[in-house]
Amino acid sequence: MVKQASGARTSGAHESGAYEIPLEMREFADKSVEQARRAFDGFVGAAQRTVAAMEDHGDTVQAGVQDIGRKTIAFAESNVAASFAFAQQLVRATDMTEVMKLQSEFLRSQMEAMQAQARELGASLTQGRRSK
Repeated sequence: MVKQASGARTSGAHESGAYEIPLEMREFADKSVEQARRAFDGFVGAAQRTVAAMEDHGDTVQAGVQDIGRKTIAFAESNVAASFAFAQQLVRATDMTEVMKLQSEFLRSQMEAMQAQARELGASLTQGRRSK
């Protein structure tokens, strides 16, 4: 509870009864998300360089495997980018109602994305088997 100048005490809730997330906590979380994003970008860069190096040895790696590897990395990048975007929206949320709405939207969109990714990988695997 916070003591106001009038002597009355208030909680972290708005007049509507929704809990307000303190600005300092949102700013700290936002900085943490940005640091994690930069670390992940470094990891993705290293993974891309590794895939490129493997592709240079095309004699030893089949084209279908290369395609699936590239798609898998692209899907991982896309999923993590969506997660970071969600995290940034989340830390900027001002109350729990907004947090719940964001969570619901994120889960729905990620399920749709994962279904599309699974279909695409399945198609690539099927195509790879046919070309053998």
